[in-house]
Amino acid sequence: MEEAGVGAATVSRRESISPVKGESLLLGPGGEQRSCGGLRKRKDPSPLRWGPRRGRAYLSAVPSRCPTPASATMSHQTPLGTSVPHASCLDLWREKNDQLVRQAKVAQDSGLSLRRQQLAQDALEGFRGLLHSLRGLPAAVPVLPLELSVTCNFITLRASLAQGFTEDQAQDIQQCLERVLETQKQLGPRLECGLRGLWDSVLHYSTLLLEVLPALHHLAGLQAAVWLSTDCLGDLTFLLQTLNGNQSEASENLLLLLKTWSPPAEESDAPLTLQDARGLRDILLTASAYRQGLQELITGSLPRALSSLQEAASGLCPRPVLVQVYTALGTCLRKMGNPQRALLYLAAALKGGATCGPPLLEASRLYRQLGNTAAELESLELLVEALNVTHSFEAPQLLIEVELLLPRPHPASPLHCGTQSQAKYLLASRCLQVGRAEDAAEHYLDLLALVLDGSESKFFPPPSPPGPCMPEVFLEAAVALIQAGRAQDALTVCEELLSRTSSLLPKMPQLREDARKGTKESPHCPSWVSATYLLQGQAWVQLGAPKGAISEFSRCLELLFRTTPKNEEQGNQDASFHLLQTLRRMDRRDEATALWWRLKAQTELPQENAAWSLPLYLETYLDWIHSPDRETLLEEFQTSLPEARDL
Repeated sequence: MEEAGVGAATVSRRESISPVKGESLLLGPGGEQRSCGGLRKRKDPSPLRWGPRRGRAYLSAVPSRCPTPASATMSHQTPLGTSVPHASCLDLWREKNDQLVRQAKVAQDSGLSLRRQQLAQDALEGFRGLLHSLRGLPAAVPVLPLELSVTCNFITLRASLAQGFTEDQAQDIQQCLERVLETQKQLGPRLECGLRGLWDSVLHYSTLLLEVLPALHHLAGLQAAVWLSTDCLGDLTFLLQTLNGNQSEASENLLLLLKTWSPPAEESDAPLTLQDARGLRDILLTASAYRQGLQELITGSLPRALSSLQEAASGLCPRPVLVQVYTALGTCLRKMGNPQRALLYLAAALKGGATCGPPLLEASRLYRQLGNTAAELESLELLVEALNVTHSFEAPQLLIEVELLLPRPHPASPLHCGTQSQAKYLLASRCLQVGRAEDAAEHYLDLLALVLDGSESKFFPPPSPPGPCMPEVFLEAAVALIQAGRAQDALTVCEELLSRTSSLLPKMPQLREDARKGTKESPHCPSWVSATYLLQGQAWVQLGAPKGAISEFSRCLELLFRTTPKNEEQGNQDASFHLLQTLRRMDRRDEATALWWRLKAQTELPQENAAWSLPLYLETYLDWIHSPDRETLLEEFQTSLPEARDL
């Protein structure tokens, strides 16, 4: 019944103002003329009488008639202040504005998405036509409150439907400011100062235009939203300082400036608006607190981040934003060494809605820090499942909301949970690191299938850079399969990797030249291929085929020696000692002797590279082999070399 009542009060879409059709707000569907007292038949075919007056058009003295959009455009040629719409025109325009606001609210409450979209779009076009009519008249102080209110409604509805601000909205704001200055005959060179200069001028003269002040503050709130969403924080700070009467000019704290800003209350008879200035101020405060807290969290200013995020959590937060704020608070408290409070916020975030990816990822980090491996892996498993589900989100309000003012999560942000393949990689690699080889093998195979079948066109590193590239994921998968006793599957994975990377290797003469010069066109490709040969050799060992193992190990060593510059020091001594053992057992004395001399020289130098880490696949491989006694190995090898015994 409520919807029917509003619909009865609304003008049909055919009757709505349109700058294209040039219809008048005062004309009914049968051509009759509207007035404040009802409808009457139109006697004159035009609502305006036009006549020459010194080459200018002038409005006739017909008090009950208002200009159509087309004729209003002509009247804009009149001098400033010579034609002010009659009170009845303003009443009808205001009635149209109020009707469009009610129509937009009916659209918001509509459960049917198509009907909601149609009603909202019709309301948007109605505001556009009404604004066109108002701007067709010369700027006049009595009209400004209505014109500014219509502009604010138009910008609000358009931004909410588009889920973002565009350059058009900035131009609408600029045109409003110019028309305010026109009423004071103060436009002139102010245009060269840009929006910032226009606001400075308009707010300076607003003390003389008290009746326009509430609508101006509403427009200023929309300008603040535009500048906040586009990171124009300097302009935003200046605007807030000016709105506060420069009393807080020394302060550049956005949160303090927003709290200080007190928009004047609307009059009881003011035109209806979709969102008032004070509600917009509260939205700006929440969004600014959240953005500031997230930035402080990323830069490591944890106490300040905690304060800002708590400010955001206490504001007007819709559920999806509250989930993000609680997750960021959990991250902040974890880094501050307060895991129990962090868990409370993460639990609240998981109860807050369908967007549970970020809190699950943060929960896995927290459990890892606490040493609870089972809970960590369970969180990652739930994360993979969550990213595989398509959630139906609620339709956004036809207002400026916090979400419109927030940036998309940056990959470095703790709120970036990545894609399903990235989450799958985190789960697989953690299983490999903690020794759950069987689980790791299955997760790696699922990951490779997910990437290779085109379900995800690209695979990017996980949210905590630096991450692996695809060849390294293949190698980690092969290591997991070998560790799980699935050597044949490991060989299949290695063959797939070789088919994708072998063609990238330059020819052998080029490899020798690159090694001599110390430069390579594809610096990582030889390392991947040699590691693949190494793992194939280990798989053949597991299958009980020593000849195949020796062949693969030999190919690995040959490629390494041909692509490693002679003057380049080894980055990890454990790997070097294992290589020395392997060369010695294979009776490759020349290469073993060269490596022995290099290791002997390195033991006499300070170990500056002790913190250098191996890739996960090599780190896991080396864990299978007991670390040799370095001093003993060097002494044994020295006694076997005649040239070494002579030293």
